[in-house]
Amino acid sequence: MIPGTAGGTAALDSGTRERTRVVVLFSLTGRLDPRDPHLPSPGSLVDTFDFGRFALHLTSSEAVLPVPVLVEDVAPGELRLPHGDHGLDLASLQIAVVATPRGDVTLALDCGFAGRTAPEALAAWLADTCFDRDRITLGESGLLGALGGRLAPREPLGFGQNVHQLVFPGGDLKSDLLDAEETRLHSLLNEIVYRGRPSPSEPPHLRRNGRTLSAHGRGVSVHAGWAEHVENGLTLVAVGMISALAVLQRTRLAAFETMRANERAAAESPYEIRRLISRLSEGVNELQLDLAFGVEAYVDSLLIPETVMEAFQSSLRDALGIPASLDNSARMVERLTSVISARSAALDAQLAERDDRRDRTVSALVAVATGIALPPTLLLAFFGANASNVDNRRSIFDAHYLPAYLLAWLPFIALAVIGYLLLRRVSRRSGPLRGTPPANGPAPLPAPRSPDGRREERPSGYSFP
Repeated sequence: MIPGTAGGTAALDSGTRERTRVVVLFSLTGRLDPRDPHLPSPGSLVDTFDFGRFALHLTSSEAVLPVPVLVEDVAPGELRLPHGDHGLDLASLQIAVVATPRGDVTLALDCGFAGRTAPEALAAWLADTCFDRDRITLGESGLLGALGGRLAPREPLGFGQNVHQLVFPGGDLKSDLLDAEETRLHSLLNEIVYRGRPSPSEPPHLRRNGRTLSAHGRGVSVHAGWAEHVENGLTLVAVGMISALAVLQRTRLAAFETMRANERAAAESPYEIRRLISRLSEGVNELQLDLAFGVEAYVDSLLIPETVMEAFQSSLRDALGIPASLDNSARMVERLTSVISARSAALDAQLAERDDRRDRTVSALVAVATGIALPPTLLLAFFGANASNVDNRRSIFDAHYLPAYLLAWLPFIALAVIGYLLLRRVSRRSGPLRGTPPANGPAPLPAPRSPDGRREERPSGYSFP
């Protein structure tokens, strides 16, 4: 997002653009703490990029906004795509990496193209940077390798599942879109929004008022005729949307892993069971924080309460299916919480029952011990008596008195053995809370989410951005 020169409340929302601008947003796996002093600090979003009249809203919400951790202008020739430049003339390139307060990372490639930007060439360029993003190079290394050298993250960064590409047409492409008749307009938008692939006859989510135009699908949006501060605002909205979608995908997988861990884990002692419940609860708490501050904070119009931003935000949010996914994920986490609470309650009931059995056993043993305390007393009285059976020339430890010792202590020995067996039986009846451990040990729990560099679960597979 290249800073502009126009700004202030007097700036118009519509504007002209000579060069076509494309901002490619990649969600990244891995964590970056925006407060890490080892990371470069370009400043806040408002200080780094031009948001014009929207800056006041962003300043008041700065605590929950993504924070730039890297903003760097790069020579255009250093960016190389797997299938070449498709005939486009890349004239400017800026790399920006932003991280949310929860540590979720988004990479932005802000590209400016000189000369004519043919729709078919632009569609091929968009497809290349989306579907072959792991083969993009920057300089002599891969794109993520180059970022790793600049940021030195605590854990490796990887491409996530989500990509969104914002096209801000300039020059002839802008004129073609704004002046085209309906049939021609639909053809141009479908070519760009669907990256040259077969598409429906109607362009998705089209809004047009003569001087400006906006249309988008799940992975590409086209916005023509807007001023640069509006373009930056739309880019920020898209950053929030793909970051929220990445958090939802990760939360869904982490919730499933927590469920599996709960089902498969077993413990042999109350201490181990309580530790398991504590770990499960910690994981669920992190999932709830992710949903609250990684998703809900970015999917409404509170950050930028402006009609232009809200229209794009609500439309893109619905196209990505975020509301339904958020509701389903929240229900999954709530049910996990209920299951863990039920397990904790079952443990408490089981421990109470075991303690009650143990108390009854101990009480019975004490009663029996009291009843058989008489033989040792008689034994001591026997040795203290002046009788013919007690020889003062013999030690009380003489084998001559062995029958008397056996008679006095055999009941205590029998009582101790019986008590030990009863207590062991009580412990065995408590048993594991539920489930049996897998052959290779308890199932791993998903690592709690916090921006201090701890490992996170990486989603697998690919969903169309």
